[in-house]
Amino acid sequence: MNVESKSQQAYRFLRERIDDRRYVPGYRLVLGQIAGELDVSVVPVREAIRRLEAEGLVTFERNVGAQVALINQAEYLHTMQTLAIVEGAATSLSAPNLTDEHLRRAREINAQMRRTVEEFDPHRITVLNREFHSVLFEECPNPHLLDLVHKGWNRMNTLRDSSFSFVPRRAHESVDEHEHLVELIESRADPLEIELAARRHRTATLDAMLAYQSEQRSPGGPSAPRP
Repeated sequence: MNVESKSQQAYRFLRERIDDRRYVPGYRLVLGQIAGELDVSVVPVREAIRRLEAEGLVTFERNVGAQVALINQAEYLHTMQTLAIVEGAATSLSAPNLTDEHLRRAREINAQMRRTVEEFDPHRITVLNREFHSVLFEECPNPHLLDLVHKGWNRMNTLRDSSFSFVPRRAHESVDEHEHLVELIESRADPLEIELAARRHRTATLDAMLAYQSEQRSPGGPSAPRP
């Protein structure tokens, strides 16, 4: 019978929390804290973090320290730019097909999201955010466009996107923008106005995320000791 080493235990402990998003992108990995939770020395934790770093799941940066890998900036930029365009178009095309029940459901989800923002549960906020947008774009009559939107959202999931976890102010802004978008659809606003509002909503999240990453990488950013 193989006995799991302390290093393997630490690796499994960290990997599970990264995979299920308890440790979101940007989460600081503090050796002493993790070692205390596992009741081990910092040595096996350091070994586990180096293994995760080799797998690309953890990064070490000067003045930042060890943290769960942020979304690759270029991939995030390209995915969000594409999603802004295709989702904006899909939402605009979907709008004429949305009933009062659709809009009621969208507002209900947004109200849940507002409450969750106050409780600050980033993962739940992310789930509700996708549910909200799905209500608005799923009635798009163009299946090819809708397929591109689904691929974009799935790509963001692969990138372990949870922007709200480290740009909390964006969650408050997002909820307000959701309400504005529903109001535009409800008032039967011009399709182009709806499309551009949906696009701006997506790019605002992109801008907030990139600004955060730039701040974290600046020489004056927060520091933490290297494992």
